[in-house]
Amino acid sequence: MRHLGRAEALRRQLARKPPPPAADALLTTALALAWQEEGAPYEPFTLVDQAVEAAKRGKETRAQQGFINACLRRFLREREALVAATEADPVARWNHPQWWIARLQHDHPQDWEQVLEVNNTPAPMTLRVNTHRISREPLQQLLAAQHIDSEPVGLHGLILDRPHPVDAIPGFADGLWSVQDAGAQLAAQLLLEGLPLDAPLRILDACAAPGGKTAHLCELARHARVLALDVDPVRCERIHQNLQRLDLQAEVRAADAGEPAAWWDGEPFDAILLDAPCTASGVVRRHPDVRWLRRASDVAQLAAQQKRLLTALWPLLKPGGTLVYCTCSVFRAEGAQQIEAFLAHNSSALLRPGPGHFLPRDRAHPEGVRDNEPRDHDGFYYAVVQKSARHAPATRPEA
Repeated sequence: MRHLGRAEALRRQLARKPPPPAADALLTTALALAWQEEGAPYEPFTLVDQAVEAAKRGKETRAQQGFINACLRRFLREREALVAATEADPVARWNHPQWWIARLQHDHPQDWEQVLEVNNTPAPMTLRVNTHRISREPLQQLLAAQHIDSEPVGLHGLILDRPHPVDAIPGFADGLWSVQDAGAQLAAQLLLEGLPLDAPLRILDACAAPGGKTAHLCELARHARVLALDVDPVRCERIHQNLQRLDLQAEVRAADAGEPAAWWDGEPFDAILLDAPCTASGVVRRHPDVRWLRRASDVAQLAAQQKRLLTALWPLLKPGGTLVYCTCSVFRAEGAQQIEAFLAHNSSALLRPGPGHFLPRDRAHPEGVRDNEPRDHDGFYYAVVQKSARHAPATRPEA
């Protein structure tokens, strides 16, 4: 998936007319694995041999084994020239759809190339320390004793030197830590900044599954009454499981956050976290298929859903309360433009200092994208919006 654009461009060089879908998938997969000698998982001739062997064994590809063999052997003979012939194709060069590249160029004219480069690198495994169970330094020592090296990131994070199965990392079953990207760990911190954490705050985590941000809120504000919503009952069960492992308490409810009449009891919230559904354009390092599955039209459709949620939840916030709007997207239509429009139509909303568009970064770019801390993390948008203290409180809508 990380090299699909280049692989499809190479296949077009080798065969102008695509073979049947199953053979095309097999050939393209082999090209994606073989096009770069450096970093290839296998020797080129091993890849060719095994791709042909796979074609022989597949009912839908058996008739194409000779074609696949010929294409791949030609590729090995003419690799340099074929790769050079695809270099002018931006989809091949950047391994992203053309519409995605164009949107990044428009939204981030100074940083788009670096964002695309980072997107094509694997993301790190980052832990969030449960500070009510253990502090960061002892956990780091516990990991080191099992030959798992790590380095601190943010207030509560540890970036591992390489990914490991969670069951192989000490402390998972005991709730000492959770897996959470360093960028995602900012959500709870931003929402709770300046609030009295020893008070019984009433907090809403809208669109909460799988529960990482819910758990972080509970860890930081142990006396808070947290309501976690998600529209999917199956995903709500994931929230329950995460909270149980960490020995945390929150009310979890399956409901559409955009329809408060069905679930809100009329008591306003001190703070609301809206982690809105989005294109996930900031997390393609972890989900490289996302870029190929999304369509340009998805951006406007999801932006409309984000607007619906913002409009529905804003009246539920107490005067003087804080709402953090976030998406794991780097597109301005799902971030800055969404909040600019919201502020223009809500005189009671005051924008507070916040990260804004928090673009992805990897360790190969230490100077990196502006306004980011020098560590590996995904791309997000964060806006911290406070409601004017003079605004009249909301009343419960009629069902």
